[in-house]
Amino acid sequence: MQENADSDVDYIVIGSGFGGSVAALRLAEKGYRVAVIEQGRRWAPDTLPTTNWRLSRWLWAPSLGMHGFFGMRFFRHVVVLHGNAVGGGSITYAQTLLEPPSSVWREGAWAGLEDWERIMPAHYATARRMLGVTTNRRLAAADFRLRDMAKSVGVGDSFYATEVGVFFGEEGDAPDKTYADPYFDGEGPDRHACTGCGGCMVGCRYGAKNTLDLNYLYLAQKRGAAVIEQTRVVDVRPIGDAPDGSAGYVVTTRKGAVSTRLRCRGVVFAASSLGTQDLLFRLRESGALPSISPALGHGVRTNAESLIGIRFPGSSEDLSRGVAIGSGIYIDAHTHIEATRYPAGSDVMGLLTTVMAKGRHRRTSWLFTMLHMLLTRPLALFRLVRTRNWARESMILLCMQTLDGQLTMRLGRRWFRPFRRRLVTEGPKIPTFIPVANDFAMKAAQATGGVPMTSLSEIFLDIPMTAHCLGGAVMGRDAATGVCDSRGRVHGYRNLYVCDGSVLSANLGVNPSLTITAIAEHVMSHVPPLASVSAEGTSAARR
Repeated sequence: MQENADSDVDYIVIGSGFGGSVAALRLAEKGYRVAVIEQGRRWAPDTLPTTNWRLSRWLWAPSLGMHGFFGMRFFRHVVVLHGNAVGGGSITYAQTLLEPPSSVWREGAWAGLEDWERIMPAHYATARRMLGVTTNRRLAAADFRLRDMAKSVGVGDSFYATEVGVFFGEEGDAPDKTYADPYFDGEGPDRHACTGCGGCMVGCRYGAKNTLDLNYLYLAQKRGAAVIEQTRVVDVRPIGDAPDGSAGYVVTTRKGAVSTRLRCRGVVFAASSLGTQDLLFRLRESGALPSISPALGHGVRTNAESLIGIRFPGSSEDLSRGVAIGSGIYIDAHTHIEATRYPAGSDVMGLLTTVMAKGRHRRTSWLFTMLHMLLTRPLALFRLVRTRNWARESMILLCMQTLDGQLTMRLGRRWFRPFRRRLVTEGPKIPTFIPVANDFAMKAAQATGGVPMTSLSEIFLDIPMTAHCLGGAVMGRDAATGVCDSRGRVHGYRNLYVCDGSVLSANLGVNPSLTITAIAEHVMSHVPPLASVSAEGTSAARR
């Protein structure tokens, strides 16, 4: 294997998602030399796939030769959907940016570590400004249907247009008009207004979606931060005889067959819940960072999510128009549902959905449901099982709850890949579905002439899907209760931070991207500027 010569920076940030991009900008603003290591690639509007049928450009499955930005990880307890690119999950996420109820700060391992309800509003305000949060102005057919469904079950007053990170332009202007940077006093890139095409989760091809490569990461690079793409971090270890990292770290990266070592003052782990856990487990077991907390892998949460939906086979109304998640409702105090969509022609997710079934014996119930449709609605069944027009005819319902539930992760071997260790889940089974959400979908479908849908994994594997895996390297008072402290500092080490969704210690009940961004702002606000660190070091040397 070829090895490049050493080079030096002040901080290495592992991952370029909502935590990593914030860290890159704030560290660069404080005067540090920053390198961001990202295993995904950089995307531009003209390189994004036109539909998600372009699997090699949409799916992230390197072992199969696919280097897109949308990944799926299958565990015994859950199927996790995630993003992978320069800009992290922002390239494929639905840009829905909501604050959770204040009660989440009083739950889980982070409860009482800070006066969260006092300090977090300012960080949320910063995150909202940086991500360009605004109220959705592209309400479309699926949103109006959700509003009518909410009325039909008595929760019509809870309907709202989502808060999203989208640039809509000025009222009356053409949807694709070009505007000079509207967010950062001209320091950011030109933007284009949203066309309402519904393509947000296949990558915005119009420059309207406020992805991280257009704000935090863009500004970080203008301040000197280097983004090293399609590269993995494989080792992080303290320099010399200072096991706590007080003398800095050597970080080994790998791109293809080329290995590179970088020396740095500090490291920020921001590779997402799954990526950060995986890397920290390997570093602890290899002896590179042996003091990583035994709490690693505990407190993993799925945001208590369920992905269901309603399809209207043969519908002439296009439900794919709008923004990816345009509206939402609350069907009770704990349960939140959002209307979600893919653009017309991007029908791959139809391969993962089927007719919803109820009852304890779900596979048997599903079979009887299919037989009943075959006898009573054969044409609708035929249109339902084919993927063609799935995006045009379907409303995905993303359901989330604030009710708590946890998993544990560790490195283990799967029966189908016994020679490679990877993250596995263990512990009590988590709920496969949300009963009140399924009940809502069935009633709403009956009232509107649709067919309720759910994921194949729910019916045949008895496990849910989630787009928001959280926790696993949670905050705690000490190494016995958490991997890092309330300011993201890894227990037992100097200048080693965790700054992504793995530190979240409660199910939020809303899309977590805004909270991850705000937590990253909180963590980075406590890192001293380089000038003060240098002055302190000079003063100490003189003493």
